[in-house]
Amino acid sequence: MSANHDRQNPAFYALLVALVLMAIGPIFLMLINSFKLDVDIISGSTGLIFLPTIQNYETALCDILWYEPEHLDFCSLKFGGALINSLIIALISTALTLVIGCMAAYALVRFKFMGRDTVSLTTLMVRMVPPAVLLVPVFGLWNNEFCLDRDGLIGGAIREAFGGRGDVCLAGTHSGIILIYVAMNLPFVIWILQSFIAQIPRSLEEAARVDGAGPFQVFFKVVLPLIKPGLAAAAIFTFRIAWNEYLLASALSDRNTKTVPILIVNNMSEFNVEWGVIMATGMLLAIPPIIFTLFASRQIITGMTAGAVKG
Repeated sequence: MSANHDRQNPAFYALLVALVLMAIGPIFLMLINSFKLDVDIISGSTGLIFLPTIQNYETALCDILWYEPEHLDFCSLKFGGALINSLIIALISTALTLVIGCMAAYALVRFKFMGRDTVSLTTLMVRMVPPAVLLVPVFGLWNNEFCLDRDGLIGGAIREAFGGRGDVCLAGTHSGIILIYVAMNLPFVIWILQSFIAQIPRSLEEAARVDGAGPFQVFFKVVLPLIKPGLAAAAIFTFRIAWNEYLLASALSDRNTKTVPILIVNNMSEFNVEWGVIMATGMLLAIPPIIFTLFASRQIITGMTAGAVKG
């Protein structure tokens, strides 16, 4: 009777297999098609028997390869530059969001001031605003209001040092995209870190103050090590949004600051769609988030298994 009770229902395993196929299936198809020529992809042959080729990856990485691919006359796809732009924007925006978010969350949890609950609720409500709503006003502000006149002292100095023509604006710069990503992800980071900080006993902070620790020492040496799982979860969320975001980046970037998602979409035209190259760039696009998630997941496990108080 006990053996029958412990035996899992076959439907559970069927559901588990279906979920695994739904998660891994598209990635597997994208990987297979990245090694096919466009002729094989368009012909509809979905079988595993085909002649694999790395031409799609050579086309995608032509600007950073140490050799010139034989099938290319001109390297039009600048994946290397777009990859560097994506890394700069995603890493810096994630770091700034975590630094500002953990300090703001600590202040909302530990300090008592007028309107604290209203501020905490408002930060979460701001996160509910769709990014598409921000597109038009941010584009106007970044191109008109937040600009330094080229005839002014600061704008003229910047143009003399770095070159270029026209006003110095946030649009078309890494800083402009990073700033909007920080503002977009900050409310969620504050909200998720509040729950982690609230679980830390005040006695730990009071003990550190008795031992002579200052406010910054209490925050950096006592609080931060205990909220590593929250910081890692927030970092994964922020990095993946900044890495995959397309709408705002397409409006605020130029040819020197475009990211990988913009590059993939621009590779599609009205008359020609290079499906093999798109699959190859999609696989390359997925590698950094996977590495970042694996690294951050280790911090989650370490933080959950580390003991804060000895019994």
